Parts: sequence; structure tokens; C-alpha cells
Amino acid sequence: MKTVHFHVASVFLAFASSLASASDPSPLQDFCVAINDTKNGVFVNGKFCKDPKLATPNDFFFSGLNIPRNTDNPVGSTVTPVNVAQIAGLNTLGVSLVRIDYAPYGQNPPHTHPRASEILVVQEGTLYVGFVTSNPENKLFTKVLNKGDVFVFPVGLIHFQFNIGKTNAVAFAGLSSQNPGVITIANAVFGSDPTINPDVLSKAFQLDQNIVKSLQKKFWWDNN
Repeated sequence: MKTVHFHVASVFLAFASSLASASDPSPLQDFCVAINDTKNGVFVNGKFCKDPKLATPNDFFFSGLNIPRNTDNPVGSTVTPVNVAQIAGLNTLGVSLVRIDYAPYGQNPPHTHPRASEILVVQEGTLYVGFVTSNPENKLFTKVLNKGDVFVFPVGLIHFQFNIGKTNAVAFAGLSSQNPGVITIANAVFGSDPTINPDVLSKAFQLDQNIVKSLQKKFWWDNN
């Protein structure tokens, strides 16, 4: 009898699980404009939602992505994001956008987006781009892109872009998250606050500890 009950329970759980997975995967409203009102808002996916009746066209609008950015910095590039922080109406929609300006020989250094894949199109210039697969293969995929070329970076993988031309370059990229996040590898490893024990990084990167400390000093000041 216990065996029969066990099988019945197993079937019930399997059926319930299938019903759960059949739930609607998309938002159940037209939009969910993000607000910081903790009293009157409804908390959805990291943000509170404005009453849809109070939404305006400006909640879905951003201006100025045509303006070149200053690339006078150590890496020679500037990323201009357009995510939920800039357009409140992006909340729950699962997309965002960036403009990337590159000085001659500037780069968008190796980094990852923990919550998004990225599709990049070159508007001006010539970029050397690539990404590295996960362990243990760590296979490098690279391509030289010219104006109008498109390249995809899979979610979570380390990737980069490098302007190999003698003139400025511009690219636009779409990301599959309203807030994709970014982890710049060198900044995160050597510029963390507080700093990672130099013994750890010295062994991990097979570097002299003095070199590690020098890198930590440089990146910590850059980050702070």
C-alpha cells in the first residue's frame, strides 16, 4: 500500500511541476516603469513599478546617443549605457543598449556581462574583437570588424574590443538584460576594495608579489 501511495505522490508531483513550468514566462502587463517609491510601488524584478496610468512618453525615452564621448582615459574608450537606470520603461523588458567610443588604438578591456549576451555592430572604424570560452578549453574566438559588421558575445564569457585603426571608432551593442552588469577583469581582480591578499594573486597569476602590489596600487587608485 505504501508503494502505491509513493507512486501516486510521484505522479502528482510530476504533474504539478509540469504545470509550474507552463506558467507565463513574460510580463503580465504592457510595461512596468521603474520608480523608487517604496510606499505606492509594486516590487518587480529589482524595481518598483509606477502606476501605468501615470506613465509618460519620457519614461521610454533617452536622448544624446549620437554625441561622441571623451576617450581621454587609460584604456582609450568610453561606454555610454542605456539601461533601466537611464530609461525607467526598460524595467522587465530584458533589453538594453550601449554606445562605445574608441580612441585610436583604444580598447574596451576584457570584461564580462554576468546577466546578458551582447550583439555589437561597428558604426565607424575597424575593431579587433574576441571572446574566450569557459574552462577547460579557454578557446579564443576573434574577428576583425569593419563598418557595418556584427559580432555576438555569449552571456558571461570574457570578451573585448580593440580599435586597430588610426582613427576614432564607434560601435553600438544590444544586451539581453535591462541591467546586464559588467565586470572588468583587471579592475575587479587588482582594484577590489579591500584588496585581495597579494599571496593569492601572486600564486594565481604566477607573478612576483611586488608586481601584484604595484598593480593593486594602480587599479585601486583608478577605481577610487
